[in-house]
Amino acid sequence: ACGGDTDLPIGATISVVALMLGEWINRYMNFWGWTYFPVNMVFPSNLLPGAIVLDVILMLGNSMTLTAVVGGLAYGLLFYPGNWPVIAPLHVPVEYNGMMMTLADLQGYHYVRTGTPEYIRMVEKGTLRTFGKDVAPVSAFFSA
Repeated sequence: ACGGDTDLPIGATISVVALMLGEWINRYMNFWGWTYFPVNMVFPSNLLPGAIVLDVILMLGNSMTLTAVVGGLAYGLLFYPGNWPVIAPLHVPVEYNGMMMTLADLQGYHYVRTGTPEYIRMVEKGTLRTFGKDVAPVSAFFSA
C-alpha cells in the first residue's frame, strides 16, 4: 500500500497497558473492595512512558540489541519522572493542628499501617505474646 512492509512496534506499550489494567483491577478489587485500604496509598506505578520510549527506540533503531541496551536504560531512567505527576499532589504542604506537613505525611498519620512500630507495640500488648518472647520474627513471617 504505502511502499514497504513496515510493522509498528507496539509490543511494550500493549503489554504495559494490559499489565496496568490488571494492576488497577487488582488494587481496586483486593485492596479497596475487600479491606478498604485507601487506593491513593496503593496505586500501581506508571510504566507507560518507559514502554512508549522503548517502542520508539525499537522503531527508530530497528535493532533488538540497541533496544535492549538503550531502551532498557531509558525505561529505567523514565520510571521516576513518569510517576511524578501521580506522586506530586501528595507533596503539597498542608497545615494541620498548627503544624506544617505534606499531604502524604497527614495520610500516614491518620491511617495506621501494620508494619509500623506503633502497630507492633500494640500487638505486643495483645494476644500475639502467646507465640513467645519475640514478636518481630512472627510478624516478619506473616508479612511475607
